Amino acid sequence: MTEIDPAFRDSSLPLADRVENLVGQMTLEEKAGQFFQTMITIGDGGALAEANPAFSLPSTADYVLDRRMTHFNVLGGADPKTMAEWHNRLQELAASTRLGIPVSLSTDPRHSFNNNPGASIEAGSFSEWPEAIGLAAIGDEETVERFGDIARREYTAVGLRVALHPQVDLATEPRWSRQVATFGEDADLSGRLGAAYIRGFQGAELGPDSVSTMTKHFPGGGPQKDGEDPHFSYGREQVYPGDQFELHLKPFEAAFAAGTSQIMPYYGMPVGTDYEEVGFGFNKQVITGLLRERYGFDGIVCTDWGLITDHVILGDLHPARAWGIEELSPRERMKKALDAGVDQFGGEACPEILIDLVRSGDVPEERLDISLRRLLREKFVLGLFDAPFVDVDHAVATVGSDEFRAAGEDAQRAAITVLSNDDAVLPLRRGLRLYVEGLDASIVAEYGTVVASPDEADVAILRFSAPFDVRATAFENFFHAGALDFPDEVREHVASVAAVVPTVVDVYLDRPAILEPIVASAAAVVADFGANARALFDVLTGESAWRGSLPFEIPRSTAAVEASRPDVPFDTADPLFRFGHGLRL
Repeated sequence: MTEIDPAFRDSSLPLADRVENLVGQMTLEEKAGQFFQTMITIGDGGALAEANPAFSLPSTADYVLDRRMTHFNVLGGADPKTMAEWHNRLQELAASTRLGIPVSLSTDPRHSFNNNPGASIEAGSFSEWPEAIGLAAIGDEETVERFGDIARREYTAVGLRVALHPQVDLATEPRWSRQVATFGEDADLSGRLGAAYIRGFQGAELGPDSVSTMTKHFPGGGPQKDGEDPHFSYGREQVYPGDQFELHLKPFEAAFAAGTSQIMPYYGMPVGTDYEEVGFGFNKQVITGLLRERYGFDGIVCTDWGLITDHVILGDLHPARAWGIEELSPRERMKKALDAGVDQFGGEACPEILIDLVRSGDVPEERLDISLRRLLREKFVLGLFDAPFVDVDHAVATVGSDEFRAAGEDAQRAAITVLSNDDAVLPLRRGLRLYVEGLDASIVAEYGTVVASPDEADVAILRFSAPFDVRATAFENFFHAGALDFPDEVREHVASVAAVVPTVVDVYLDRPAILEPIVASAAAVVADFGANARALFDVLTGESAWRGSLPFEIPRSTAAVEASRPDVPFDTADPLFRFGHGLRL
């Protein structure tokens, strides 16, 4: 093998020259490795991980040394010191390869309360904020941009350089499980907040201090048939009975204007439109025609996770999300996605298939170079070739700092939305006798005297999460889908407590639950979108102003949801609470 020309490491050279110098020296195997981004875990004590059978993950050494991969999605977390040390070990491993191409680490959202191994990670050591839908309940661009900037500083401190977010899909189907990570139902609000989010993470332009944003899910993932999720075959169809395909593009237009560096197409396949009825990651009309040509987007397009091969997740086999082309082989699926215009395959680690496609002549190597230039250019722009390591002490001082945690808690309070308040039961005065469910009694005791039964209380506070249907596999149940009605036993329990003592109900609205029976029983109903007990009680006692507004409407009934059009916002008949509702104190 010829001697390596190190010119690509010379930061004084023009960016394009560095990229071309590196591309020109890469073997087919090295090129193929760049096309795959999949999950990676942190080993015990910050060691490089061995194989993880729960998620069918090979060892880190296998990924980097044998498959030549340099893009990874970090699954789970650790304390800042451990994460930073692990990141540096990983970069050392990458530096030991022939060309020493540094690793780019991505992450799902990891600053909130939602924990779903397929979509989000609990905050842990990071500052804790409301979900994106809670940022929409605040509705303030400055708050969202500040969140993005704080998250950027925490991410970069431990080596995370790509955000697999924001999610600017419109929450137009109330049953859809993914709306908790959106900015709600309104296209204009979603666009404004999505752009602010991108500015916070990337800055005015992408550079060495930025976190690249992978905005998703193009061309809008909200209009799911029956609200089902296309991680699973029963949710593969996106439908547009209201002919609102264009409306769902509006937030992406704002993201393009803000300079988002990457785009992720959704799993779903459009049904009943002018577009080919295949998943958006395979859809040339959408990726090349709409994204590249109409919008002129020349950043990275990375597929959603697991389009090519089947995977065992938490012990259950889940088929590849090759919707509309299920009959094709993994090899044929990969070729179709490349022909459609994607640059990278999310959740996959099979470069041998791509190598075979090139060697057989089915995909020209020049096609790989087109995407490769985009993928490598971003590594250079982010400064990974020039400064791949992080300062461990800086990570410890930055992640979850007092300043950042205080900002997150203020946002938690600001997002809480007071929906009803009969007889002005709120605000509560301190020192009352409080009966609570779903809350840490030791924290509640800071605000009053916790008692053991409703009979002893001045006020009851009951905390619930929005309901969902239990599905067949463990992975499915991380995606809260199905009915929005509370079970009979919950409604009856609220009514029985409320018959004894004035009752306040707080509901975590990751979806817009059917609240009418709860509102009819309770003295007050409050919505939160990710809030700790102190944040909640600061609002309930009036120590924090009531600032939240609903980011979606609350349907009157399941029948109204079923009759609504999945692609049309504000489309349920006679909603209980409309978009923007929120009482003020």
